[in-house]
Amino acid sequence: MNHNNAGGVHDDGKLWGGRFTDGPDPALERISRSPRRYFDLAPEDIQGSIAHLGELERCGVVTAEERAELAAALRRIGEDHVSGAIAPTDADEDVHGYLERALIERVGSVGGKIRAGRSRNDQTSNDLRLWLRRRIDEIAARLGQLVETLIERSEDAGDAIVPGFTHLQPAQPVLFGHQLLAHAQTLARDLRRLAAAREAVSLSPLGAAALAGSSFHGDQVAMARELGYRDVIANSIDAVGSRDHVIDFLYAGASIGTNLSRLSDELILWGSQQFGWIRLHDAWSTGSSIMPQKKNPDIPELTRGKASRLQANLTGMLGVMKSVPFSYNRDFSEDKHYAFDTSDLLDEVLPAITGFVRTMSFVPERMAEQAAQGFTLATELADWVAEQGIPFSEAHDITGRAVVVCEQRGIGIEDLSASDLASIDSRITADVLERLTLESAVSRRSGGNGTAPSRQGAQRERLRREIAEYQAAFAPKEEQA
Repeated sequence: MNHNNAGGVHDDGKLWGGRFTDGPDPALERISRSPRRYFDLAPEDIQGSIAHLGELERCGVVTAEERAELAAALRRIGEDHVSGAIAPTDADEDVHGYLERALIERVGSVGGKIRAGRSRNDQTSNDLRLWLRRRIDEIAARLGQLVETLIERSEDAGDAIVPGFTHLQPAQPVLFGHQLLAHAQTLARDLRRLAAAREAVSLSPLGAAALAGSSFHGDQVAMARELGYRDVIANSIDAVGSRDHVIDFLYAGASIGTNLSRLSDELILWGSQQFGWIRLHDAWSTGSSIMPQKKNPDIPELTRGKASRLQANLTGMLGVMKSVPFSYNRDFSEDKHYAFDTSDLLDEVLPAITGFVRTMSFVPERMAEQAAQGFTLATELADWVAEQGIPFSEAHDITGRAVVVCEQRGIGIEDLSASDLASIDSRITADVLERLTLESAVSRRSGGNGTAPSRQGAQRERLRREIAEYQAAFAPKEEQA
């Protein structure tokens, strides 16, 4: 089919300009031009354009022959963009103008028909939604690998006992595996947050056009389903004027960053000389340029630092949205900056921290040395006294006096003899001694969520079931067809 070379894109690569007598000032062009990274949305923009052609055919704007020709041209443009055979120029204001220019250059003026019934306002929302859907699935897979690694390492830890901490002070003995499982649990909930973010991007904004809706409408639901959306956003102004789906993704990213930061902080502590609970693998740690003996936990340190950017991206986007009139505004172009940065950061930190956790080795003898330090068995004594019918408030006071005796003598609670304990309170008998061991302390915490060895297998299996439920939300089969 032959077409003339006239089209809807101006020589300067813009999709507008007919009512202007002067060209834009260079300063306006600089601030208005999309950063080169935003052109990475070309595959999603093409995907949306091909679906839009179906809508145009249904309402008679293009013929079946034109639809087929334009769709084929768009697919070739997409292939050429990915291969680098074509690329945006400095004159291309954004990805939409770049692709429309490329289309008209290839097929002539008929390419300009594709703009009927749509606006960059609904296009840009659609592009980022499709991109986020794909990226959320990929990030969820990586996060799932980290959670499963933590579950596996909690099993590897066996019955190794460490001091549990509150306020960073020794509190009660716990299984080291139970501590690892706690981190797995928090990160598993981040899978749920990603699933919620994915649900938020599952509605199509197409058909909203600039804000009032399109007069070229055949079957918006069919167009949405072609793109894998669950439905169409019910209100056209909401479709172009909201970015809460981006905020949901950034919130999930900020939560992942916060939880990774807490895990990283403990990994750093556990690998320090003061703790010595874990040893760092050579391939997942670094050295010092001046101190030959050093082995540094760079991965958790870098992860902890990057968590601040994950949090900042959320607050930044919330700031963009807080005071704008309810419809499309150019302020919204910042959404891609925050979404891309959060996506990139998670791509960096998740594989790195997973490898660090997978390859670290445990030092159970160091854990055992420290498990009872700081009078972590004091609660065992208080519990035993309370079990004798003595009010816990009084049991608490008796145990406090026992701790004072231990401090004065430089010994632990477990080192007190039966006569030592009887001298503190005559109601304490030798029966208590079998309770003042690390093994007894952890085994007695046998409630459903407790640290007892007998509960760990069930906790791991329950968590795996929860993860499977969350992961069902990602990449549904109908979207993979």
